Amino acid sequence: MSESAALPRPLAYGCLGLSMALVGSYVALSKPLAAIFPVLLLAWLRFGIGGVAMLHWLKKPSEEAPLTPRTRRLLFLESFLGNFLFTLCMITGVKLTSAVAAGVILAAIPAAVALLSWLFLRERVAPRVWAGVACAVAGIALVSLSKNELPALDQAALAGQSAVKLAWLGNLLLIGAVLCESSYAVIGKALTGQLSPRRISALINLWGFVLSTPFGVWLAWRFDFGAVGAGTWVLLVAYALAACMWTVWLWMTGLKSVPAAQAGVFTVLLPISAAAVGVLVLGERLSTLQVLAYGVALAGVLLATLPSRVAWRVGRGPRT
Repeated sequence: MSESAALPRPLAYGCLGLSMALVGSYVALSKPLAAIFPVLLLAWLRFGIGGVAMLHWLKKPSEEAPLTPRTRRLLFLESFLGNFLFTLCMITGVKLTSAVAAGVILAAIPAAVALLSWLFLRERVAPRVWAGVACAVAGIALVSLSKNELPALDQAALAGQSAVKLAWLGNLLLIGAVLCESSYAVIGKALTGQLSPRRISALINLWGFVLSTPFGVWLAWRFDFGAVGAGTWVLLVAYALAACMWTVWLWMTGLKSVPAAQAGVFTVLLPISAAAVGVLVLGERLSTLQVLAYGVALAGVLLATLPSRVAWRVGRGPRT
């Protein structure tokens, strides 16, 4: 099957789920990198390594139509909002507010994707998909609220009230991150009708490299690369390939065959996979309430994606 052909729904769901699971996994495992490299330098290195790996994906296929001005704008916005601005809003927002607030706000991503797809793509969002979105949002929000972080916040407030005063800014930045990530899904759906997943992945990575280069060069000039160990470089390469290449290609491949609103529900697999890595690799523990909350979130994915009985009975295939 060629890359331009639409995948069967179950296979497309698998691509979307695997993409978000990989994102959650590399986010959990990239903490050592964030502790060594400044954020914008790490982003620049990531885009650079990804760009080298995807050089052969940049070539325009013979059957592809020339890029229109609209497509060029969408590619820029896909990278600017989904890669560059999302990273800045997300990391800065989490630093200025609590992880509890961050989790609750970011849980709104599936609902925001569904709303934007309805507004801009004119997708019809079935009631069952809305119900799945509601379960996904409720599950992840419940996970965030179940974390016992309020005492830590009280200590931070005693240490310095300036951080508390900036919590509103952190929350605002996280709302921006939600809008950026939702726009990434919606714009990606528009792009999959014009370009192959490989070309989209390579072109938005190229834009990401261009946007981060001024900051990356300035930070690299002052950074001591000699102090970075071989293991860290291996982790950086794996992180770059996963973040820039594999997850984006999987997401765009699945998005080609699935409505954006339905695909947005799969974003709940990001925190679930991050939690799984924390438990299996980092030795963290989950409470009974958190396990229940993740179960509710996964039920939302099933509710939004399983075919209806009526559709199978009349032989029309799955209806979403």
